[in-house]
Amino acid sequence: MFTGIIEEVGTVRQIQKGQHSAVLHLQAETVLEDLKVGDSVAVNGVCLTATRIQTHGFCADVMHETLNRSSLAALQIGSQVNLERAMAANGRFGGHIVAGHVDGLGRITQVAKDDNAIWYTIQAAPGILRYIVEKGSVAIDGISLTVARVSEDSFSISAIPHTVRITTLCQKGPGDPVNLETDIIGKYVEKLITPAQPQPKDSRITRSFLEKYGF
Repeated sequence: MFTGIIEEVGTVRQIQKGQHSAVLHLQAETVLEDLKVGDSVAVNGVCLTATRIQTHGFCADVMHETLNRSSLAALQIGSQVNLERAMAANGRFGGHIVAGHVDGLGRITQVAKDDNAIWYTIQAAPGILRYIVEKGSVAIDGISLTVARVSEDSFSISAIPHTVRITTLCQKGPGDPVNLETDIIGKYVEKLITPAQPQPKDSRITRSFLEKYGF
């Protein structure tokens, strides 16, 4: 589990591409402090497992499903990524519950400055927007942010300069894709209140039943 509070921005230094998968070699410093093989790291909001620890970096495998659902497939050598280690049991919960399981891609349609705030408007599919609520939480490329506005086909967040400066948001503009993860609590609530589909009952028609009534 993650919190959406980015620890550092890392850099892609090598990509080994398979037929439907990839291995990322990521340059990092802060997240290496106590990182071990098998530990989870959120890379642009996607939960990946560290498979090798290197000098000034680590490696992570990316599955076919992950490439299909996230923007990791578009990474290139030199691309910068948001990094966050899994939350420690004794850590502060500064953001919100982030699972690192991306729901899908959004696309930035507008970036606008408003005094000391920077607004990002992001277009998203209906299946994602149904879980986006005003003043609720959303993870954008792994960054915990508060939803400020919601429309029929998009939503907006207002970020402070500090958040923009220490994450990859400072590099994003109209047309850029971003990974989106909606609030996991909303998805569980929906599942629990949705009536279960009735299960077919076992048939009571047996051979003895048919013989009794002349069949």
